[in-house]
Amino acid sequence: MEFEYDWLTLGQHRIRLRSTKGFPTETMHTAVEVIRLAIDSNMSARARLVEVVLRQESAYEIAVGTTFAEDRLCAPQLEAAIATVLGLQLAQINIVVTVVTQEEVDLHFGVYERMLAEKLGVVPPIQ
Repeated sequence: MEFEYDWLTLGQHRIRLRSTKGFPTETMHTAVEVIRLAIDSNMSARARLVEVVLRQESAYEIAVGTTFAEDRLCAPQLEAAIATVLGLQLAQINIVVTVVTQEEVDLHFGVYERMLAEKLGVVPPIQ
């Protein structure tokens, strides 16, 4: 049985949490809420937080999916802001923004989030 994964829904975001240290803690949940707030406030309405991975050395890898290419430009500034708020070094936060075309995903609520997760490889396609 795998205990390093957890799913969290915050607003429009359906987020898979993964911790290499074991089950995601309350501290990780708080960090994810900060990350979600930063994405909602600074990226387009199409940007979705898809996965947050906590590595052994307290480094967060953040996967964001979107259909708006300009969202990539926000990533470096968001990394710095999130690191500051969480009291981490800039090297401990890594945001990867994956842009897909609108033709690749269905924009209906719920379906969009699932299809982004599939495109980013977070979850396997539905059989």
